[in-house]
Amino acid sequence: MSMLKTLDVSTSGLVAQRIRMTATASNLANITSRRNEDGQLQPYQPRFTIFQTNEGIGPNGAAGVHVREIVRDDIAPQPVYDPTNPDADAQGYIYFPRINMMTEMTDAIVASRSYEANLGAIEITKSMLNQTLRIIT
Repeated sequence: MSMLKTLDVSTSGLVAQRIRMTATASNLANITSRRNEDGQLQPYQPRFTIFQTNEGIGPNGAAGVHVREIVRDDIAPQPVYDPTNPDADAQGYIYFPRINMMTEMTDAIVASRSYEANLGAIEITKSMLNQTLRIIT
């Protein structure tokens, strides 16, 4: 595999993990959001990234990874009994997104470490390219 292909693979990983971190940050930021973007009573639906491998799609024909799609989880919201809340339904419940903070934090850490690993691979590849150029000249 050429050095440029190695850079393409690592770059695709950086982009995919950045998108994953954005989805995780959105989930954490909306952990108590009970309204959608239009202001209607509909709890936030968590988003998750689905990765897919690239087989020779990169600029230099390298394999890699990309985000195939970002899906919304349609899990039922968490009911909380609060009959005094103006948003409560007829039974006295308000609904929150069913987002597990520990799972989201774990995903954020894994994405962050994967991002760092790809940066490290890019740095090593750059160092090897520089050494190769020094040898040639």
